[in-house]
Amino acid sequence: MEDLIQTIAVYALPVLFAITLHEAAHAYAARYLGDSTAYMQGRMSLNPIRHIDPFGTIIIPILLYVGTSGNFLFGYAKPVPVDYGNLRKPKRDMAWVALAGPASNFFMAFLWLVFAIILSVAGIGEEFFMRMAQAGILTNLVMFAFNLFPIPPLDGGRVLTSLLPNKYAYRFAQIEPYGFFIVMALVLFKVLYFWMVPVMTAAHSLLQLIATPLKFLL
Repeated sequence: MEDLIQTIAVYALPVLFAITLHEAAHAYAARYLGDSTAYMQGRMSLNPIRHIDPFGTIIIPILLYVGTSGNFLFGYAKPVPVDYGNLRKPKRDMAWVALAGPASNFFMAFLWLVFAIILSVAGIGEEFFMRMAQAGILTNLVMFAFNLFPIPPLDGGRVLTSLLPNKYAYRFAQIEPYGFFIVMALVLFKVLYFWMVPVMTAAHSLLQLIATPLKFLL
């Protein structure tokens, strides 16, 4: 129980920020490209309460953490409603709306990396803050890679649907009602590992490269 409390304390803010910015980014991109559905429902907001699903964001992750001794963790937020028919160019803009979420997680991972660098340079030895920074980087890289997996309704699936010719895009989109179960099966059988690790490694390397000038300046 003590380990669980410590883990929740370290990950609480990084997870809330990651989920909130991810969903708000979808809503902002949709409104910018012509659909105000999410905006009208108050989802273009940095208030975490508007995006949290009590069951998917809180209960499921805690139960999985306890039940698997921290070896398996999964959760989700309330999906942002988007009426793709309202977008100026629905098929093309679908990809931009989808990419906004993972892009926000990449950006937030960068901010947590900057925070970690500042802590190190400033000689702040408080372990809690450094662990939180590392948790922020990891959480956002996981969300970045996971959501880019090319199966609808994940963001990567919507991007692939946008890129496919209309005939194949329509057929591929029909997977969506079963997409959640497909992804869960891939997670449980550890097949998704072969996607997550390379994507997260590449993203982390790119973050380090982008942060290199800051390290020299500090």
